[in-house]
Amino acid sequence: MEYGKPWLSVEEQIDKLRGRGCHIDDATSGSSVLREVGYYRLTGYLYPFRESCPVADDDGHRRVVVRDQYRTGTDIRHAEALIDFDRRLRLLVIEAVERVEVAVRTQLGHVLGAHSPFAHEDSTLFTEAFTTPRPTDADGVSAYTAWLVRVAERQNSSDEAFVGHFRTKYDGRMPIWALTEILELGHLARLYGGLRNDVATEIARSFGVPTKKTMLSWLSSVNYVRNVSAHHARLFNRKLVAAPKRPRPSEVPVLGHLSDGTAPKEFGVYNTLAVLAYLLRSIPSDRDWAPRAAALVRSFPAAGPVTVASMGVAAGWLDEALWADT
Repeated sequence: MEYGKPWLSVEEQIDKLRGRGCHIDDATSGSSVLREVGYYRLTGYLYPFRESCPVADDDGHRRVVVRDQYRTGTDIRHAEALIDFDRRLRLLVIEAVERVEVAVRTQLGHVLGAHSPFAHEDSTLFTEAFTTPRPTDADGVSAYTAWLVRVAERQNSSDEAFVGHFRTKYDGRMPIWALTEILELGHLARLYGGLRNDVATEIARSFGVPTKKTMLSWLSSVNYVRNVSAHHARLFNRKLVAAPKRPRPSEVPVLGHLSDGTAPKEFGVYNTLAVLAYLLRSIPSDRDWAPRAAALVRSFPAAGPVTVASMGVAAGWLDEALWADT
C-alpha cells in the first residue's frame, strides 16, 4: 500500500494532537516541542497513552487493538517529561558502556597477548564452529575469516596515529593489544564468541562472570542498548531484542533478583542496566555509576499510566545491594 498521508504544518500537528485527546495548554510551548523533536518522535513517547480495547476475531482469538485516541488526562507535558528522562538515561548508558567497552578491549588484549602478540591470527585459539567455513553463506567463508576481513577494513580506514605507525613501520601488522583499540564493541563480542571456552572463561571471570555463554549474552545486550542510545532512539520502555542471560542466584548472588519470582517475564531495559552495574564493579575507576543510575530510575516521571514498571523494574529492586556505593 502506498503511503498517502499529507505533510502537516506545526500548527496542524498541534490541532491533530488536540483532536485525538492530547491536552496542549499552550500552543507556543507545544510548537517548541514539535520543532525540537518532531511529530513522529513525540507521538512515539505518547504511544503508551493511547486507548486500547480487547477484541475477538471470528475464531475466538483475542487481541488488543490500539486506537488513535489518547486516554483522558493525557497531556503533552507527559511526553516532554519522558523525553527528558530518556535522554538522561541514554547518556548514563553511554557512560557505562564506554567504561565496559574499554575494559573488555583491555582484557581481550591482555589474555590473548599472553598466548602470542598475534593471537587473533592463531586459529587454534578459536572454536571449530568459528573457524569452519559456513556452507550456508554465499561466499562460503568462516565467521573467523569474515571477522578478519572486517578488522582489516577497520585498520585500512582508521586515521589513528598509532595505526599509521604500524602501517609504515610494521607493514600494518598489529599485535592484539593494539588492535583491540580500534575495535567496536560488536567486533569485540564476535571475537569473544569465537574463542575457545577456556580462554573465554578466563576473560569472563576477570569481570566476575561465571561462564562464556553468560558473558557473550551480556556483551550482546550491552552492545544493543549502546546502539539504541547512540542513535538517540527511545530506550526507557524498550523490550530488549538482545536480552542478557539471567544468571542463577548461586552464580551471581547480587543479580539473583533478576530470576526470582517477582521478575517480569519480558526483558525490560532494567536487566541490562543491572548487568552494566555489575560489570562496572570490576572496573576500579568506577565508584558511583550504580547509585546514580538508581537515583535516575527512582526519579521516573509521573506520567499518567506510564510507570517505572515499563522499564522492567519490579517492586523493591532499586533497594538491592547492586545499586549501593561500591
